[in-house]
Amino acid sequence: MDILSNAVVVSVLVMVVLCVFRFNVLLSILVAALCAGLFSHDLLQDSGDTEFLAVDFFYNFLNSIVTTSNILIGGMSKNLNVALSYILLGAIAIAIANTNIMHAMIHTVARGISNNNIVFILSIAFFACFSQNLIPVHIAFIPILIPPLLHLMNKLQIDRRAVACALTFGLQAPYITFGFCFGLIFHTVIRDQMLANGVEISLSDIAGVMWIGGLAMLVGLLLATFVFYRKPRIYRASIKQSLATTNMGWREYAVLFGIIVTFVVQLLTDSLALGALIGLLSMIALGGIKWGEIDLIMEGGLKMMAFIAFVMLVAAGYGEVLRESGEVQSLVSLMFGMVDSKLTGIIFMLLIGLLITMGIGTSFGTVPIIAAVYVPLGTSLGISTESMILLIGIAGALGDAGSPASDSTLGPTSGLNADNQHNHISDTCIPTFLMYNTSLLLFGVVGAMIL
Repeated sequence: MDILSNAVVVSVLVMVVLCVFRFNVLLSILVAALCAGLFSHDLLQDSGDTEFLAVDFFYNFLNSIVTTSNILIGGMSKNLNVALSYILLGAIAIAIANTNIMHAMIHTVARGISNNNIVFILSIAFFACFSQNLIPVHIAFIPILIPPLLHLMNKLQIDRRAVACALTFGLQAPYITFGFCFGLIFHTVIRDQMLANGVEISLSDIAGVMWIGGLAMLVGLLLATFVFYRKPRIYRASIKQSLATTNMGWREYAVLFGIIVTFVVQLLTDSLALGALIGLLSMIALGGIKWGEIDLIMEGGLKMMAFIAFVMLVAAGYGEVLRESGEVQSLVSLMFGMVDSKLTGIIFMLLIGLLITMGIGTSFGTVPIIAAVYVPLGTSLGISTESMILLIGIAGALGDAGSPASDSTLGPTSGLNADNQHNHISDTCIPTFLMYNTSLLLFGVVGAMIL
């Protein structure tokens, strides 16, 4: 029962329970961080004995809260680069959405989509991949691309659960696998958090193993397409929508040039924040973003990405509280006594990652939390650095597909339910959870054992 009184265990359970009951994610992490400080013997401040026990308790409680909050705020600074990158990418996404680029591309894509069911589904997955790495619009393309295609899906009797899996694949697999745009953010979070826990790695080390996670998701996509959701499914007839024909003008080409600049600068400097900033300035200088629209573009980027950026900041602070609490090592000692083999430890670590990500709904915010525990536990189990990278990356990704609060599920539902014939839980969350988390767990275990 000692493990249940450990500050790390108590705080993580508090966070997950609050998230399960749909309490705000940001507040859930903050409350969990305070719980970690209050239950930690190292952070518990002793104000000295007085003759009044209630006064002693109050001052100890207050001092622990203050100490914990200071550590939390200090730890948040370690994710500032990532948060800034997210917000600037959000501004680029809004700039793209304010032009005809997405409409022109989607019009071209829609015309080229096959009437063959299998090719249709795989085409959706392929084009969705561009939203994370090449044209960083995240989920903004889905409400534009999918509703006009519902009529064709109904005609072909395509099971929309397969399309939901295809869209989720496109939203998640690229950032897991490739270190560009959102992928660079994810890989940077992994690198920074492993460095914070004493493991020296580079971005190339992460890219060298995370292809295993991408392969796992590809297997899940193929199983969904060819096996589980291949049978015809009949829907009510949808109102046929047409994609308006749009022309590419100077403004569109200026924004495209800014996207290329972002991509090139990111490659040359390994800094997405710098690349996104120079890309935005290029768009403004060339007229892709009008002078009078700059404030609206930046505000739109903040609305789109600020919440997840702050979740990542607070998660980094929470991870710092866990490290400073002194409870991680005691938890590792307790778990080392419970885990009888490396295989058992790897499975246990992945399941913990699944639970946390399902709760908070973001793999980016999960990594700082789990890294504080995974690195010392992995070291005690004799797990290699490559295996630890894979475990942290896959454990963070686990649950992103299937979480009701994740963009990877909310995005597909927003497009597929345009005619009210697609249920968020039964048609998006459950299928994506089964297809991707099962394959990620399997590949994560096997990969970590082999590396």
